[in-house]
Amino acid sequence: MSENQRIQYSKIGVLSLAHMLNDLYSNYLPQMLPFLVALRPDFSATRAAILVSAFTITSSLVQPLFGYFLDRQGKRWLVYVGTLWMGIMLSLTGIVQNYLLLVILAALAGLGTAAFHPQASTMVNVLSGDRKAVLLSGFVAFGNFGFALSPLLLVPLFQTYGLHATLVTVIPGILVAILLLLYAPKNNVLVGSNTPLSVVLRSLKSAAPELAAIIAVIAIRSLAYTGMLTILPLYFKAQHLSNIAGSQLVTIMLACGAVGGVIGGFISDYYGRKPLIVGSLVLSTPLFFGFLYTQGTLSTIFLGLAGAALLSSFSVTVVAAQEAIPENKALAAGLTMGFAGGLGGLAVILIGRIGDTWGLTSAVTVIFLLPILAGLFGFFMKSHPAARMKRIAAR
Repeated sequence: MSENQRIQYSKIGVLSLAHMLNDLYSNYLPQMLPFLVALRPDFSATRAAILVSAFTITSSLVQPLFGYFLDRQGKRWLVYVGTLWMGIMLSLTGIVQNYLLLVILAALAGLGTAAFHPQASTMVNVLSGDRKAVLLSGFVAFGNFGFALSPLLLVPLFQTYGLHATLVTVIPGILVAILLLLYAPKNNVLVGSNTPLSVVLRSLKSAAPELAAIIAVIAIRSLAYTGMLTILPLYFKAQHLSNIAGSQLVTIMLACGAVGGVIGGFISDYYGRKPLIVGSLVLSTPLFFGFLYTQGTLSTIFLGLAGAALLSSFSVTVVAAQEAIPENKALAAGLTMGFAGGLGGLAVILIGRIGDTWGLTSAVTVIFLLPILAGLFGFFMKSHPAARMKRIAAR
């Protein structure tokens, strides 16, 4: 393996740790919702969805712009500045009383993760040698573990000290930003592309059918995922579960999803991206309904398996897009981790409206049907040889 292909595990580890914190912050606002409902009787499911969507949209829809910019220039400072910015904005959310100001802070916080994700995922891609899917799966798994830790850490914090405790949550952001400043890969590792915009657009046009299928899959999966993060805490509260018990169930789903993401990376390397994406998404819908219509330990097992199935394709779809436009990896990451996710985040407002109009059980039912729809769109993706077969052919 040449110097350029050598896998740099230590730097990937630093980026993965930072991703864990970034995604812990990304699941920050849903943990506040039960407390906001308790403090403000007029805080409806629609208002909750708008708040979460404000963060999701700004954190997602602008990512392709960051991605295009980074493909050309490679600005490492965005990973640590973005992390610090998001930590500061979110730490202020618990001390504001005005709903509009809360939404503005959420939208501003989203810009921090929009800056972090395309650059960090490109760094991991460059540093991963010929193990890109597996190591990107690990990177994504750390993010999913961050999502899983969020309810486990934040709900007890808010339960004990109130929402003013958000102020102390800026401290991890400061520490991780310093770590990234010291150890993130230098700009000379990130070989920027001087490809003219016209050439980039031609590349996007030639890959449009493949990218459209991938974006559709991610957008619908993101709607399901964001819908669950927004509605499930409210649903559990309506079912008279305590905030702690509800947060534990969400943690189980997300932690299993993190493990599923790593397993999905391995499976996709052996059997191909498309079979993994389609199969896992189609399987997750019946598993979620198994959770909904059973009780006790069996219900929890179904929830864990459903989370693993839903998120097993998380990193695989990013790699699939990067393979579709290999000269614009950050743009591909921005389109998949960002733009497509933002479409789903925007649509979650409709889920909130369904919850207010027909009840939270109806909203949850709609959410649980979405993964199978995403899987059906996956059938329109191109079939490519598995990465393992490519490596064998290259020997």
